[in-house]
Amino acid sequence: MKTEDLQVFIKVAEVNSITLAAKKLDLSSSATSMAIKRIEEQLGVELLVRSTRRIRLSPEGERYLPMAKQALDALQQGLALVTENKQCIHGELRMAMSSEMGRNLMRELLNKVQNENPALSLRLHVSDSRVDFYRDGVDVALRAMTKEAVKESQMYGFKVCNIPHVICASPHYLSENKAPEELSDLAHHNALLYKLYDQTHNAWELTKNGEKFRVKVQSNRAVNDGDIVRRWCVDGAGIAKKSAIDVAEDLLNGKLKRVLTQYTVPLTEMWLMLPSRHLITPAVRLVRDELKLVIEARRQKLIEEGLLTENEWPSLESL
Repeated sequence: MKTEDLQVFIKVAEVNSITLAAKKLDLSSSATSMAIKRIEEQLGVELLVRSTRRIRLSPEGERYLPMAKQALDALQQGLALVTENKQCIHGELRMAMSSEMGRNLMRELLNKVQNENPALSLRLHVSDSRVDFYRDGVDVALRAMTKEAVKESQMYGFKVCNIPHVICASPHYLSENKAPEELSDLAHHNALLYKLYDQTHNAWELTKNGEKFRVKVQSNRAVNDGDIVRRWCVDGAGIAKKSAIDVAEDLLNGKLKRVLTQYTVPLTEMWLMLPSRHLITPAVRLVRDELKLVIEARRQKLIEEGLLTENEWPSLESL
């Protein structure tokens, strides 16, 4: 029986809520439910009585809880004995991320982390294709996900931040092409598109005053690399829909300008995802914390310069 599953069961029993336990353990609700299900399948009994409003321990769950606590304490004491230097940042971090994040933000961040922790070894998988943890030999993946995808995932993870997107173009492009003022104006502009597998993302979803719009854009360029889309945009090749994280520096130094600011793009979320809680090492937690700090600094700069609003890029605490 997995140590992390015992931790989940004990926390659920403590707070009488799968959702609240998931939040306290930095897990998705689905991953928390799966942990309980695994224990129940191994024991052959139901540990929780579930209703539409709340959950409570079953009689079997009441009897099992003190034994689970005792077993977890013994396991944790044994782990402490054989890993006295557990909090030392060492070993190998095998991490996957998109090409854009790998070349830019994460390259700089991981340089800093490794310089401060020379015993840490990095093995990176950088690609816009979805990584397979086992086939590609990866322990943790940095992913942009929707709330729905996170709920459906059966993995463990840490939410890093919310991700707003902006419509942007270079000053050079806008000097030669009138900036769009309404969505219908996009028909007269060249969109720079991201393509993954066989899908070209040529339909942009936006909202205004609670009303949703879906606009199919025209384009003479598409690529399976998000960073090339950004570079094309800076080069003046057209208009792009980009993550504010990826174009923050370009917006701040004036290489890119926002357009259609009266419209917003639905938020996504950045998560560090792992197939097992055993892989949550001090190195993973350090990268998570450093990433939160770096992204929050970018967020604050953009808001201070009036390039985004608090509503467009809500902090973790505000949601």
